[in-house]
Amino acid sequence: MTRTSKATKIVALVMTLTMIFGVFSIKGATVASAATDRVSLYSATVTFAKYGYADYEVYVKTNDNASDQKVYVHYYYGAYNQGWVKTEAEYFTTLSDGSKIWKASIGGFQCEYAIEYVADGQTFWDNNNGQNYAGGQRIASAPIELKRLGYQRYIQGEYRVEAMLQNYAYEKNVFVRYTTDGWNTYSDVALRYSDTNADGTENWIASFPVGDLGDGTGFEYAVCYEVNGTQYWANNFGANYDASYCAHQ
Repeated sequence: MTRTSKATKIVALVMTLTMIFGVFSIKGATVASAATDRVSLYSATVTFAKYGYADYEVYVKTNDNASDQKVYVHYYYGAYNQGWVKTEAEYFTTLSDGSKIWKASIGGFQCEYAIEYVADGQTFWDNNNGQNYAGGQRIASAPIELKRLGYQRYIQGEYRVEAMLQNYAYEKNVFVRYTTDGWNTYSDVALRYSDTNADGTENWIASFPVGDLGDGTGFEYAVCYEVNGTQYWANNFGANYDASYCAHQ
């Protein structure tokens, strides 16, 4: 057997094992990490989960003025021998500090993912320091975001909201502001502390009466986190949430 044929067989074996175990070169093989502050995972929300499969909305933040920007989410689908695939994120909005938010919808079994950012001919990665992000992992970069332990649903005239927030200080005020008449009037209801996550973020919860929503027309809400004299809003990037919004973990 020649040296060439041995090398060929070794390469083939490595490729086979890669397909079997779903190991992708994203781990460790990055041009730059999120430490450059040019790209980072902003938040991730589970929108559907059943029998080991889940769908996610992934929001990515970029911080530069490059004229040519592309954001991709590489993820392990884990079904039908598809292995790793990628999808291009779409521009979603610009935050008050000028950073851009990009959104991608992904899904899979035991999904994990990483972010690729291409700007002005350079490629940057956020791959969770070489570990990739686990499916449904909630990222605590946003001061506050909505979360659910089950499906968001309307039950017996009450609506339930759960939020996860950064613990910036012990003294804080968290409330949901909602309307049932298109903001002609609104009500505020305080959220109460529920528990603390392993990363130090806190979960707060509230249920509030909204009566018969019917088709949900006119019903919207947002959640406010007041701490250290500053207000942070979870308001769907300014669009608010309505009865159709679903998030759970």
